[in-house]
Amino acid sequence: MKHFSIFILFLFLNSCQYFEKKVPSEKELLQKELKSINWKEVDEYPTVAECETINDKKLRQKCFFDMMSQLIQEKLDVDSLSILYPDLDTIQVKVTVFPNSKMKFEPEFRKDSVAYDTIRIDSILHARLVDFPKVNPAIKRGLPVKTQFTLPVIIKAKE
Repeated sequence: MKHFSIFILFLFLNSCQYFEKKVPSEKELLQKELKSINWKEVDEYPTVAECETINDKKLRQKCFFDMMSQLIQEKLDVDSLSILYPDLDTIQVKVTVFPNSKMKFEPEFRKDSVAYDTIRIDSILHARLVDFPKVNPAIKRGLPVKTQFTLPVIIKAKE
């Protein structure tokens, strides 16, 4: 019995090694997690109420982009952009959706673009692109984030 208790004591003392594990430092864990995150992609794209019922991520994104392009085109149809600039058929509009659901629109022109009054077009866009339906911001790791994307907006000719 004495040998058995010594054997058990010996096993108990040696088994403590199995419980010792190297715990990674907080900085190592943070760096590993930061490297694993794809910062160029969001978990959920911004969306509007009409697109919320779509479950597929790509289809929901397409629905949102189509809806935004359509809304921008409708708001610009009532303006005189096509009369002022008959050669201008498409404007690239950079849309920024902030985490608080606010939106910002900026026209994007080529650097060498001198054919159009960019300041005037910018002021027309700011005046017309208001009162949009509520946009839910993009989600990254459970938190709302700022997103930017560029939409081609077709300026329809007035007859």
